[in-house]
Amino acid sequence: MSASNIISLLGGIALFLFGMSLMGDGLKKVAGNSLELILYRLSGTPLKGLLLGTGVTAMIQSSSATSVMVVGFVNSGIMTLKQALSVILGAIIGTSVTGWIIALSEINSSGVVSLFSTANLSAVIAIIGIALRMFSKDKKKQYVGNILLGFAVLMYGMQAMSGSVTPLKDSPQFLSVITAFSNPVVSIIVGIVTAAILQSASAAVGILQALSTSGVINFSMAFPILLGISVGAAVPVLLSAIGAKTNGKRSAFGYLLTTLLSAVFAGLVFYGASIFINFSFKTVAMTPFTIAVLNTSFRAISCFLLLPFIGFIESLLIKFIHETESEKAANADFDRLDIRFLSHPSLAVEQARLTINSMADKARNALLMALNLLQEFSDEKYDEVYELEDMLDRYEDRIGTYLLKLNSHELDRIPNQLVSEYLHTISDFERISDHATNIADAAKEKFDKKISFSPEADKEISVLTEAIDEIVNNSIDNFISGNGTGQYSVEPLEERIDVLCDEFKLNHVERMQTGKCSMNVGFVFNDIITNLERVAAHCSNIAVAMIEISEDQYDMHGYVIDFKKFHSSEYERQYEEYSQKYKV
Repeated sequence: MSASNIISLLGGIALFLFGMSLMGDGLKKVAGNSLELILYRLSGTPLKGLLLGTGVTAMIQSSSATSVMVVGFVNSGIMTLKQALSVILGAIIGTSVTGWIIALSEINSSGVVSLFSTANLSAVIAIIGIALRMFSKDKKKQYVGNILLGFAVLMYGMQAMSGSVTPLKDSPQFLSVITAFSNPVVSIIVGIVTAAILQSASAAVGILQALSTSGVINFSMAFPILLGISVGAAVPVLLSAIGAKTNGKRSAFGYLLTTLLSAVFAGLVFYGASIFINFSFKTVAMTPFTIAVLNTSFRAISCFLLLPFIGFIESLLIKFIHETESEKAANADFDRLDIRFLSHPSLAVEQARLTINSMADKARNALLMALNLLQEFSDEKYDEVYELEDMLDRYEDRIGTYLLKLNSHELDRIPNQLVSEYLHTISDFERISDHATNIADAAKEKFDKKISFSPEADKEISVLTEAIDEIVNNSIDNFISGNGTGQYSVEPLEERIDVLCDEFKLNHVERMQTGKCSMNVGFVFNDIITNLERVAAHCSNIAVAMIEISEDQYDMHGYVIDFKKFHSSEYERQYEEYSQKYKV
């Protein structure tokens, strides 16, 4: 094989991969968010999930992309592991569609039919695609142009690969290498490595189809390579599980497990039968078309046979990939939100309250951990803040969904008002965790850039964090204990924190003007102050909700005005107390 053939082969692979990427991205943009919505809404049964996974993957030309989406859905808790496994099985089938597109390259006819040859079709499609891409102002039409251009580039890449390997059928060196592929183990390893490097089963199958045009690839070589390609395509899905929660990891490893089971099953059946039956087709030369047939048949038969065993695969993944202690605690909380309680509103409200209590405690932990990072930064604690924030997103989603379902039932006045207040409150707890991550980011920037605050700024941050510590503990402790009266101390403290934040921001501007602090220090300082101020505001919202519940008066807007008007002396006394306690 000459240097020019090698360059042509590598160039063909590059065009092929780029065409696949361009076509897949265009399809995803044309579909918008509808593919994701369809995936998690319509995968109710294993068969529906399989068919859905097949259809979506056939559209976007990537089982990895479909499976990565599924891992994301499971990771966020909006799709179950069992649903994910059925969609993954469908994705394994759907990715074989690319092979059928490539098989069009076999059209080589004369006369009028030659107008529909691959070269002519690709040229026409490329012309239409570039016209849409360059001259249309409609974004959707531009994306359609990208799809058509991607298809044309893919086909030209395929033709370049096929042309570069045609001389190989007369090359003794190539034939000696191909002889090694007669060993199924070697062929499987080659398939795994190729798909893992390219991170695409479709691309790996496309290269095999290109090699088949040389006429030296027979069934006994192609079949084990296809088995290996199926397994190797799990690599990008496994990479997507890095940093995912336990169920996300289970979904990613579910892709690997199902492809392994499919390959083992197909291998055992074929090679087991070969012991007793001498299949004459083993030496038949393969073509792009027959490889497409074999690839789709192997995937479809294996996946449909595995479909009834999804429950068993799920139990294996659960057994070998264990939940963390925090995930176990969260799942125990979510188990309280049983739909059977919905027909008993009082019980359902109580279960929701207990789960919100747990959410509140985790929000507090996230914030206090973030505040500690300002004094003593560690990557481990930084990651824990983000893990807690991610978990609180799940709490908000699960509790909010449960409360909305409860609200659809006929409720008495008090349970109805409680549900309404709780829906507002869970949002405040989640937002506190968001501000905790912002503070953690500021602490990380301070640590990474070796930023040091002036003694005055350090003192101001210290005073403010002490006040925040008190307001957070007061509002959350009283919320958990159901002590509405104790929440009266929150509003005066929140006002004192507002005054301190305004004062400290002005002080810092003066320090920057006099050169005591740099601009970089100023950005970090202001980020911390702003986030602490917002935390205090959310604590005030929680306190207002609790007071209104305890006093059976549900008017979110009137509480603070009424408190200041009718309890002015008490309010002023508490405010003065906090003013003396928290000052520089």
